[in-house]
Amino acid sequence: MKYKVVNSQYKDLVQNTKKYFITSSQSIWDKRNQIKVIQFNGTKLTIKSFKIPHIINKFAYTFLRDSKAKRSYINSIRISKFVPKAIGYIEYSKFGLFSNSYFISEKYDYDFTIREVLTQKTFNNKALILKQFASFTYELHKNNIKHLDYSPGNILIKINSDTQYEFKIIDLNRMEFVTLTKEERLKNFSKLWATDEDLTLIMKAYAEVSTIDEKEAVNIALRNSRKHKEKTSFKKRFKREKNVN
Repeated sequence: MKYKVVNSQYKDLVQNTKKYFITSSQSIWDKRNQIKVIQFNGTKLTIKSFKIPHIINKFAYTFLRDSKAKRSYINSIRISKFVPKAIGYIEYSKFGLFSNSYFISEKYDYDFTIREVLTQKTFNNKALILKQFASFTYELHKNNIKHLDYSPGNILIKINSDTQYEFKIIDLNRMEFVTLTKEERLKNFSKLWATDEDLTLIMKAYAEVSTIDEKEAVNIALRNSRKHKEKTSFKKRFKREKNVN
């Protein structure tokens, strides 16, 4: 068993994460990975349980690379102002090999994700939110942060006032810390699945806070967004046809 915790007050929690996770009945995500909410010393926390990997990845996580839980923790500490507060992580082994892992963080009480903003035409203050989202993304890029799954469900939004919104990112195990080129910055928006109209608004706002030409920003972002949509749609069609046959 390997673990790390930001503060000794959470040591018992992290060492006994599996027990806390199993006994919690408040599940907020249950797909490939699972996320549950617990109360600990008056604070709401989330525990993310990563899917038990296949045998090849068990060897990899034992000898070659960090687990998803450890990467989530390390990345959270590194970019703390942009993410829910990290608490710790723990890894379990079985027969000398990596078995499974958990990442614990404070529960961020957000009001909605960027998905709701992008999928509803009449979302309240939509244009303002998208402009502030563009500025938030620029701050990520300016700090050499590249989220490799910058998709709608991984961008949380809290209402701070009638005109001010706070953004946080989650799903932090897949990130790079590099100086991004112009193309990489604009391509980073492609997984939002935004309409051309919404993405154009975002790009114009992004161009305002960056040194990128507005027309160029819009063209590059739209091109990459369309490519991503076509690629994803093709994969879905192929999968459906494969299942039928």
